[in-house]
Amino acid sequence: MKIDYFHLEKKINFKFKDKKLLIKSLTHKSYDKRFNYEKIEFLGDRVLGLIIAKKLLEIYPDEKEGILDKKFASLVNKNTCLQVAKNINLEKYILTSDPKNKKIKIQDKVIADCCEALIGAIYLDKGFVAVENFILSFWKENIKKSIVTQIDAKTKLQEFSLKKFKKLPTYKIISNTGPRHKPIFKVSVKLPNSKYYIGEGSSKKDAEQKAAILCLGEKI
Repeated sequence: MKIDYFHLEKKINFKFKDKKLLIKSLTHKSYDKRFNYEKIEFLGDRVLGLIIAKKLLEIYPDEKEGILDKKFASLVNKNTCLQVAKNINLEKYILTSDPKNKKIKIQDKVIADCCEALIGAIYLDKGFVAVENFILSFWKENIKKSIVTQIDAKTKLQEFSLKKFKKLPTYKIISNTGPRHKPIFKVSVKLPNSKYYIGEGSSKKDAEQKAAILCLGEKI
């Protein structure tokens, strides 16, 4: 099966010196038992973790380890790797086959694994700086989203309120509109002597987190 890897190199803005590394990173063991991505994926997973950890420490030098760990986990998990892979249509370039040498549907796990293997291949081909540039470019939006981790917003606001006012924040549902399958919640949060901060989301919990984020943005 002939695949045009040139278009992939253009998409990722990286030209391989050793094309065999690129091909190997996108070859499943069902296609070739010896020449496949498994070991390069092992390396790519570690390289991704190192670069993301380094970046998080640069962005959040004073953040607690527990918060950093949650941000880190959300950026290096298989779902994020799959999302990045889908953004560059990586599945189009993956070689897989069944025992009868027929093309089969590629599972999401394989696509995510190949994303990590591609990282490993870039590192082996041109080193740390090159792979760091690739990761920080294609993980850029996900890193931006990590600037405020929603799952921690309510906890952070609670800690802040207890420390400063010795009281908990007050949450109140303002409205619940929209169809049953797609509701829209509006929730307000208030600290002692503060104005109301209003968040909107697809669930009460989500709206509370959004409201907490707005409040934190001004108070901390």
